[in-house]
Amino acid sequence: MKRPLIIGGGLAGPVAAIRLAQQGHAPLLLERQTGAHDKICGEFLSAEAVGMLADLGVDTARLGALPIDRVRLAAGRWTVERRLPFTAHSVRRRTLDAVLLEQAERGGATVHRGVHGQRLVDGGVETDQGRVTEGAVILATGKHPVSGEPRRQTPGLPLVDDLVGFKQYRRASPAMARQLERTVLVVAYDGGYAGVQLVAPDVVNLCLVLAKPHVRECGGQWDRISERLAREPALSPIFDGEPLMERPLTISGVPYGFLAESHPHDAVYRLGDQAAVIPSFCGDGMAIAIHSGCLLGDALPRGASPAAFHAQLRHATVPPVRTAMRVQRLVRSRPGRLALLAGFGAIPGAVALLARATRVAPPPRRGEAASE
Repeated sequence: MKRPLIIGGGLAGPVAAIRLAQQGHAPLLLERQTGAHDKICGEFLSAEAVGMLADLGVDTARLGALPIDRVRLAAGRWTVERRLPFTAHSVRRRTLDAVLLEQAERGGATVHRGVHGQRLVDGGVETDQGRVTEGAVILATGKHPVSGEPRRQTPGLPLVDDLVGFKQYRRASPAMARQLERTVLVVAYDGGYAGVQLVAPDVVNLCLVLAKPHVRECGGQWDRISERLAREPALSPIFDGEPLMERPLTISGVPYGFLAESHPHDAVYRLGDQAAVIPSFCGDGMAIAIHSGCLLGDALPRGASPAAFHAQLRHATVPPVRTAMRVQRLVRSRPGRLALLAGFGAIPGAVALLARATRVAPPPRRGEAASE
């Protein structure tokens, strides 16, 4: 098998590189950035994601990850807090991504940093430094399309792409840190929702989405958006904290609900958000990225075609993405938000059931799939 070519060094790309290298198929990985950097991400690692990383030799606790075993849901002045059916971890992406890339290199993968893949071509990719051609092409570049390879949504499944994402780190006061200890705060409001959690003892990750009409009402200005969201009772103390980034990271047109169609003429293997984009409030996007990289790392050496791989990945991702999309539709309306919180308040096990329904199951461990 020719050397695989992975485009993208986030989560899915390095995970696939590690798994491929473990099986004697060390790939070439192209990463656009030259060094560690922050990304728009809630940085919530589910128990499944923590376990998959552990199988790869990555101990997230040693990276400074903080445990999370409770969720606090808020809408207006309504608040419900429940225990999660697992212990998750909170870890900064710049740290985790860098460690995974380093581990891929130690395992034998070749990593070229600062190379921007601009357009897919037959057998490779055009970059800002010339054409690169290798073996199988693996696309792990995030949420947006890549020139030369159109994204096809699975027919009959809803897609929501009218949301703008924002991320900002803020200083947590001692009182706020105590309130958020071992807790992820999810706040639903008119036009979107926010996720808040500690990523360090005194640092909060504020990650949120807001519908484009509401962004336009604020003139697209973060200061006005902040003023608006700071009126939410559950978010007001967060916005009181000192911002640790001059400007928030932003992303527009996130295609929530995207599930790549499995097509017999697929030419590339899609990983992570190139294959499935789950609403961010459920906290399983990182797990799906890691799952897809592990799955590809086992499927490609067995000769699985892109279509066969995508069909296998879809089998794992369709149920949680569909469930999360239904809940996302609920939180878009005030009656839906209040009904959801009322249900969570009246049925103690409801949060645990929803958490399990929006998880992607870990793929078989290396070697297990081949023996089935």
